[in-house]
Amino acid sequence: MTEKIDIEEFYDQFVQKQKKIGVSIRHRIIFKNLKKIGLKKNSNVLEVGCGIGTVSSLIIKAIPNGCFLGCDISQNSIKLANELYKGDSIEFKVDDMTEFKSKIKFDFIVFPDVLEHIPIEQHSNLFKNIAKVCSENAKILINIPEPNSLNWIRDNRPNDLQIIDQSLSIQDLLNNTYPFGFQIQSMQPYSIHTNVNNYLSIVLIRNKKSKSIIVKGKIKQLIQNIKAKYF
Repeated sequence: MTEKIDIEEFYDQFVQKQKKIGVSIRHRIIFKNLKKIGLKKNSNVLEVGCGIGTVSSLIIKAIPNGCFLGCDISQNSIKLANELYKGDSIEFKVDDMTEFKSKIKFDFIVFPDVLEHIPIEQHSNLFKNIAKVCSENAKILINIPEPNSLNWIRDNRPNDLQIIDQSLSIQDLLNNTYPFGFQIQSMQPYSIHTNVNNYLSIVLIRNKKSKSIIVKGKIKQLIQNIKAKYF
């Protein structure tokens, strides 16, 4: 089992690599997907695993009337993020999310390729804490490596892996999110620089019970049946 101090040290040293890469195409895709699901100028956003603030920098510019909180396990990462991005409604703090609390109710929670680096046995408690700080209509944007793609890297390019790099199944995600009031709204596989889909963009929404289910009229049902048969 990997110790917490080892994980902290790994990501403290990872800062230089993040600085060298800067804002990548992956970061921009994550941000664009966040805008697609409704990010507004006054949105309150929580980013889990913000690192030095690469994705954060894009989000912060887009929410001048909202609040931003970035959390990461690495003290060195948070130190640099606080130096780079300042503002009354901007905060970066060291937090491993095991006992996360906030007075802010967040409209969007972003996991930018971080869930695969958090031990899966901690995911249930993580989403339990996240559920407590969500606004009524909150959405969670999760970006993770496509499991089969990550398995290929594990078999063929193991030196590219981080200290913890788990292949997460959708069943893993369901088991650790549904009990705390979330459901999948969408899941989109996509490719960055490869001939196969190597990432998944997943959106979770609050699980609201249906107040009523209305059966469509006969004409609409007929049209739907015809479309299913001929189109």
